Amino acid sequence: MATEPSGSPANQAVLTDPAAGDAGSSDAGPGRHWWHIGGIFGFIVRRTLLGLLVLFLVSLIVFAATQALGDPARAILGRTATPASLDALHKQLHLDQPVLQQYWNWITGLVHGDAGTSLSAQIPVTDYLKDRVMNTAFLVLLAGGISIPLSIAIGSYAALHRDRPFDVITSIITLAFAALPEFVVGLLLVVFFSTNVTHWLPAIAAPGKRPWQDLEGMILPTTVLVIAVTPYVVRIMRASMIEVLESDYVEMARLKGLPERQVLIRHALPNALGPTFQVIAINLAYLAGGVIIVEYLFNYAGIGGAIRDSVFNNDLPLVQALAMLIAALYVVLNLLADIATILVTPRLRTRL
Repeated sequence: MATEPSGSPANQAVLTDPAAGDAGSSDAGPGRHWWHIGGIFGFIVRRTLLGLLVLFLVSLIVFAATQALGDPARAILGRTATPASLDALHKQLHLDQPVLQQYWNWITGLVHGDAGTSLSAQIPVTDYLKDRVMNTAFLVLLAGGISIPLSIAIGSYAALHRDRPFDVITSIITLAFAALPEFVVGLLLVVFFSTNVTHWLPAIAAPGKRPWQDLEGMILPTTVLVIAVTPYVVRIMRASMIEVLESDYVEMARLKGLPERQVLIRHALPNALGPTFQVIAINLAYLAGGVIIVEYLFNYAGIGGAIRDSVFNNDLPLVQALAMLIAALYVVLNLLADIATILVTPRLRTRL
């Protein structure tokens, strides 16, 4: 057995066993364990630098796109503005400076936590977004905390009972939910639970209250987001688990006489979670940037309303800050998903 090639099922079975992770890495030589600087930490450093490069490129695109939207001074003062008033506002907003100087001032301000001043609210952008970001983060974390374990459990169980009634019914339901837009799901929930049909739950969030102070009002928007995310994660988890269950190293683990529960927990589940983490990261980032309809429907004070208002009011500093915030969230969540994938997949750890 010790003389089999590294790609054989036996060695694959060993590598996918978390308890045997160190044994697999010891073959690469002393001092090359996955937790050393050349392993997972080196990977994190490389991905962090790549993420910063992506954010820099996004900042160039965002700044160029907002510059193409038109003159914010004219949008503020209106069509009847005089040249003198336009010049005065240009100087006040530093729009009279060269474009490269404007970009430099904006990007260095972002690095130091200064995103400028909202043109419509006339307050710092960070102050304007502070409460809204917290509200949206609470909603996203609540929806993610429910949808992620639920999706993993349903997808795994459906894969273990492939082509049986539970799997067939789950596939039909997830396909139906995936085809429904969020506003349709939200309207249906409001009709059934917040009107004369039942009137069990409030149709909108309580004004003037923080989300954690109005948990009853959080039920419907959270449910909409859970329904929006769960079908995709369930289907990816099911497909990934089926592929892993049919792999050679899982079959080898079974031939060794390991209990089925141990085979599933130590060999199948960790390797099936890798692709699922990537989908979870993308969906969580989508929730943060795509909750405009849900927040509008339930009168929820989050960044969705801020995105809508900033575009409607041609508030360029606010548009720029929100675009960079969502881009940074995508970068961070994808980095965390990559790290989680490596940590739960022993074969990937030994390759770093």
